[in-house]
Amino acid sequence: MLATEHSAHAVSHSPRLISATPLTWRQIADSTEPFLDAVRRELAAQIKEFDGGIAGYAEYALANQGKQLRPTLVALSAQAAGTMTDAHVLVAVIIEMVHLATLVHDDVIDEADMRRRQPTLAAHCGNEISVLLGDCLFAQALTLAATFPTSDICRAVAGATKTVCTGEILQTRLEKDFELTRADYFKVLRMKTGELFALSCELGAQLGGAQAAQQRALRHYGMALGTAYQIFDDCLDLFGTETAAGKSLGTDLAKGKLTLPMLILMDRLPPTQRARVQGFVRHWDAAYLPQVMALHREQRTLEASRHCMERYLAEALQTLDAVPPGESRSALAELTGYLAQQTDMLGQSPA
Repeated sequence: MLATEHSAHAVSHSPRLISATPLTWRQIADSTEPFLDAVRRELAAQIKEFDGGIAGYAEYALANQGKQLRPTLVALSAQAAGTMTDAHVLVAVIIEMVHLATLVHDDVIDEADMRRRQPTLAAHCGNEISVLLGDCLFAQALTLAATFPTSDICRAVAGATKTVCTGEILQTRLEKDFELTRADYFKVLRMKTGELFALSCELGAQLGGAQAAQQRALRHYGMALGTAYQIFDDCLDLFGTETAAGKSLGTDLAKGKLTLPMLILMDRLPPTQRARVQGFVRHWDAAYLPQVMALHREQRTLEASRHCMERYLAEALQTLDAVPPGESRSALAELTGYLAQQTDMLGQSPA
């Protein structure tokens, strides 16, 4: 498997991934802005579908949408493969609602205080309300999916939701498991993050009238991009800064999650040091962080993780050969460069 191969040296970026001119999110998503505005309006409209007693909680959760990466993938896949309709807006709302529900639950599990530069729902309203509100968001997403004329969309969304939640359960079960293999790690990434990226691309293409081969190609693109994105997020948790990220960091180590940088570190350390780091993770204290980060720098785990991530991005790029040339395909390609660029910036942040 390509993603399990790691170089011990600094990696030179593919010219197809890193642009000579820095990319901005606005440049990539510009053509989808009217679509994203429609998605934002429809998400806001969904608040009235909740009981008045909890509408304020729903509004707090639904208002914190970030870049709307998954709706952007719906739009770009639809444009690349065919045409966009109102059905695409509804599908994007459904997928974003599922995603936001997972974030609400993640913040409870991770005991995170900040998300997108504001207090998490759990920090704002408590764990009990957050867990139940996340359940309500899942239920409302499936209610909307059931409004389509056939059961295909509802079945796809329900299946993807089950996959995402299963991935989260597997990740929790594997905490502090030092027998974790990279195959298991990448399986969790595909399930918990890659699946919604893949669904966004697949349904965008399907509702846009794409042929089956293009639908499969775009689903493959979404899965590879989503897996790369989660590697980036795992690196961000270790090598980023909370000021730049806008959310709580360091939660993976605190919970004993063995992400790719930690798996690489364990592989490269001699037995005595490995056992010492395992002891840190089993009984984590923030005072251990400087020692662990010194080992990450010494073993160049960020560079190795970037190398792995870029293999997934190259895989995503390759799948676009099956998609007709045009502005939207170019934007999908630029997304891979944007993510590689963002990961490159992690190396410039103080550990």
